[in-house]
Amino acid sequence: MSFRRYAEYRDSGVEWLGEVPAGWEVKLLKFTATINDDALLENTDPDFEFDYVDIGSVDYVEGISSKETMTFENAPSRARRIVQSGDTIVSTVRTYLRAIASIGEFDKPLIVSTGFAVVRPKTVYPNFLAYALKASSFVQSIVARSVGVSYPAINASEVGAIFVPIPSKTEQIAIATFLDRETAKIDALVAKQEQLIELLREKRQAVISHAVTKGLESNAKMKDSGVEWLGEVPKHWEMKRGRFCTDVNPRSFHSLHPDSEVSFVPMEAVGEYGGLNLDQTRYVFEVSSGYTEFKDGDVVVAKITPCFENGKGAIATGLLNGIGFGTTELHVLRPFANLDVHFLFYFSISQVFRSMGEGEMYGAGGQKRVPSEFCKDIQISLPPLEEQKQIVAFLDKETEKIDILIEKSETAIRLLKERRTALISAAVTGEIDVRDEA
Repeated sequence: MSFRRYAEYRDSGVEWLGEVPAGWEVKLLKFTATINDDALLENTDPDFEFDYVDIGSVDYVEGISSKETMTFENAPSRARRIVQSGDTIVSTVRTYLRAIASIGEFDKPLIVSTGFAVVRPKTVYPNFLAYALKASSFVQSIVARSVGVSYPAINASEVGAIFVPIPSKTEQIAIATFLDRETAKIDALVAKQEQLIELLREKRQAVISHAVTKGLESNAKMKDSGVEWLGEVPKHWEMKRGRFCTDVNPRSFHSLHPDSEVSFVPMEAVGEYGGLNLDQTRYVFEVSSGYTEFKDGDVVVAKITPCFENGKGAIATGLLNGIGFGTTELHVLRPFANLDVHFLFYFSISQVFRSMGEGEMYGAGGQKRVPSEFCKDIQISLPPLEEQKQIVAFLDKETEKIDILIEKSETAIRLLKERRTALISAAVTGEIDVRDEA
């Protein structure tokens, strides 16, 4: 869809804003809104209950993704900013996250982190201002004014000193109405693509789990595996515990010269359901104790929640000098001669392996871990080596098809979100005239 432009433009007087439609004003934000009006006092009732929103719970496109209910007594010291319907919150710390969200209606009192500037409109239509604060030019100005490298931040007064374009009240309402409708359409398309991705991932898991536990022959003779959760398996397959076909967390084998380079693999380099991102590895000359050691041809599996549930695991390949070191939150599975490494990898990311592992986790809260004994004791239905290779070839082909479809959906989502951002920016800065569209 293409949109017409306004009949006449003028220089806004603001370099990063450029031209605006003739008749529009350009004002400092502080002259159209107040910032950080209300905050909880230190003598607030300890039992006062509210919903809390932190920086990590706000997304530039989706807004507030989650809230945490708490009482003042148990709340972090940063839980102080009071918001009301019609406000817009703008992150003033870690500004590169672009955590900006408009505040709609809510039932329970809502408090946000002091890492937000709470912008409350005075002379401007609230919905229009919310979109104006999400415009790329405004966000880029926020980021450009931030100070600090690892933890960039901006003062609330600096936020108020940023210019925003202001059309007439009638136009503000028309632009906001138009954007409400058009962004809702885009959001619906994004939601459909996300649902499709979820279905494709479920299908991927189902294909893998079935192949590594039931095989590829639909008419194969079956037998009871003797394992309740596994059920029947092909009659000619063997049932083996992990310890009898893999070396779990083998002892250190490092025999290189102390000055030799090896790959250090952080957890973020281990992909979800496969893949080792070697671009994220680091090469080190001396590795101190306290790391997990592995080599090319090993299977690494994240053992800590939520990485384990999310399927983090990979076949170690391409390591410098064939040796890698990583976090102690990895289990290392080294297959014996009767187990193909790719078959082992597919088994390790299957729903069977992951769901059983979740049931064996120990620890509290977000620090639960899968014990090494689980990897040693889990029952693996093991086909002959040649059949393992056939299953691997089949899964390589089928998962590649699904991965291509997932990638296409992810690309579609990225383009839709870019379209959404561009449309907002164009409408609130007057690059396009949407009055008739509204």
